[in-house]
Formats: sequence, C-alpha cells, structure tokens
Amino acid sequence: MFVSAIIPAAGSGIRMGGKVQKQFLELADKPILAHTLLRFQKTDLINNIYLVAPKDALEYCKTDIVKKYKITKVVEVIEGGKERQDSVYNGLVRIEPKTDIIVVHDGVRPFITEEIIKESIAEADKHGAVIVAIPEKDTVKEVSDGLIVNTLNRKLLWRTQTPQVFKRDVLEKAFKKAIDDKYYGTDESSLVERIGFPVRVVKGSDFNIKITTSEELILGNAILNYHYVK
Repeated sequence: MFVSAIIPAAGSGIRMGGKVQKQFLELADKPILAHTLLRFQKTDLINNIYLVAPKDALEYCKTDIVKKYKITKVVEVIEGGKERQDSVYNGLVRIEPKTDIIVVHDGVRPFITEEIIKESIAEADKHGAVIVAIPEKDTVKEVSDGLIVNTLNRKLLWRTQTPQVFKRDVLEKAFKKAIDDKYYGTDESSLVERIGFPVRVVKGSDFNIKITTSEELILGNAILNYHYVK
C-alpha cells in the first residue's frame, strides 16, 4: 500500500490582525505548518507528502519549512488554486502514479496524532472513504434572519475534521464529477458523497483543532504546553 498525503496550506487570508498568513504563524518555536508536516513525517504509513502553498510563499515553504525542519517526505511544493478545492486538485493531479491511498489534511491542524492518521488509512483501505470527526456536544440551532428555525438532533451531528482519506480512484472520480458539474463542496467528502459512495467516520480528537483565529492560536499554545508536560 502506497500512501500519499496532500496538505493544503494555500490560504492567503490573514485573520489574526497581523501581516503573516495563518499557516506561517509561530506556535511555540516553529510555524504552524511545520508542526503539521512533522506529524506526517513521523508517521511510517505515509510515503509522500505534497504541500500546496500560496504562489508567493513557495520558496519560503521549500527553504524555511521543508528544508529547515528536514521534512524529507515532501516531494513537491505546489502552487495553490483560487479555492481550497482547487488547491487539493492541484495536489491530486501531481500524485505519484503508484499511490493507492490519498490522505488530505489541513495545514493548520497541527495536533493530529499518528494513531488517528494510521486508523483512518486502515479504514480507508477497507472501505474506500473515511473522514475524521467528533460528536457534537452542544445543542445546534438552524437560524434564519436572526430567528431559530429548527433545533437539530445533536445525536446525529458530528463536527468534521481532517484527515479525510480515500482510495485514489474514489477521490479522482469524485473530483471529475465535481469539475464536470462546476460544483464546489466544503470538503473532499462532500464530493465523494455526491457520487453516491459511502463515507465512514473515524473518531477524532478535541485537540485536533484548526487554527484560524487568535483565540485558536492561544488554545494551540496551551495544547502544545500540555503535551510537553505529559
């Protein structure tokens, strides 16, 4: 089984009031993106990593992240697209031909564990399509124009994380259908769902946060300190 990971980190938005793109902000002593890539570097089931980055940060990623932190599994740093889906597709078309399983993981989710990565790969190998998610703990309301329309059944709701893992042919078929239909989904699994392929769920972790705000950066430092203590 040959496993390739696509790490989309091509977002150009700056949501924390500074001048540095969120994926390059420092968490403890290194960029958030470096923490994420090192998780995949250390996971023995991962063969190749394809990093998708902003056009103006390709060289920075190559020298100040990949080379500096010795992330040898990164075989290519690829220019991102207009939307996340475009960026993942840019990685997909560059994937090593012998790839069996494709893992897609947000560049700003630095606390994914090797155990969850390995479990999601094993489940995808068995079933073809898997996402990592956690059960919703809060009551969720459907709201329109500031008014509650419906109270959703919390027992049926899960909050999606990454990685999302697929057999190569499944993901390629889903992307082809989306391109043909000019359809954009919010994640890779939504594309796979559209072609009628069942997607299984692997339980994630509350620590597997996506760092996009200053508050989440504070949480990220707290999580990192907790792990250092443990």
